[in-house]
Amino acid sequence: MALWKNDEELFAIARKELFTALVGDVLDKMGFLHQFLSPQIKPLRSDMVTIGRAMPVLEADVFVEKAEETHLPLMKKPFGIMFEALDSLQPNEVYICSGSSPRYALWGGLMSTRALKLKAAGAVVDGFSRDTPEILRLNFPTFSMGTYAQDQGPRGKVLDYRLPIEFNGIRVNPGDIVFGDLDGVIIVPKEAEEEAFNLAIEKARGEKLVKQALEEGMSTVEAFAKFGIM
Repeated sequence: MALWKNDEELFAIARKELFTALVGDVLDKMGFLHQFLSPQIKPLRSDMVTIGRAMPVLEADVFVEKAEETHLPLMKKPFGIMFEALDSLQPNEVYICSGSSPRYALWGGLMSTRALKLKAAGAVVDGFSRDTPEILRLNFPTFSMGTYAQDQGPRGKVLDYRLPIEFNGIRVNPGDIVFGDLDGVIIVPKEAEEEAFNLAIEKARGEKLVKQALEEGMSTVEAFAKFGIM
């Protein structure tokens, strides 16, 4: 039985009590050994945290902003269907995008403004972000490979959204939980979320007891023998 009633309660508990390393440890024990995205994916500011449901977006490289002769009508649209993808964001969803090469920015200030209005939880992109001062001013949780001003306009298009993608080889399905902090971004598959977060919450609350015992002078050997947590 879940220790929360809805997503809002779960995400509030996670923000207050959990961190990605702890959730990753639990998923390891459950047999989900490859759920962290690349360590290159970092928050724009060290205190940024995102947790929400994945809204996966598929990006692809292009070499012209608007193609005149094409077999694919999408090639005539600047940015592909990026605007439609962005506008589809729901409260507590994370815009998570992969598929392109790291030659340009996949997220920016105006996108953050729109996502905030839609009450989205954050953005995680397999590439760069830009308009950094604006994103920091907005305090919108943004995770990327770093900052780079080059625009995606003539270089990339969104091909589709709300479909399964792979991000650094990790499968991301619509509705999976995306949890990111300074130590990384982890994908919690929907089918594992109840068990994973129940165990993570119990572990976090148990670690408080271990911390207290260590502060009072108990050895790590004794603490692990008593609590089974370290």
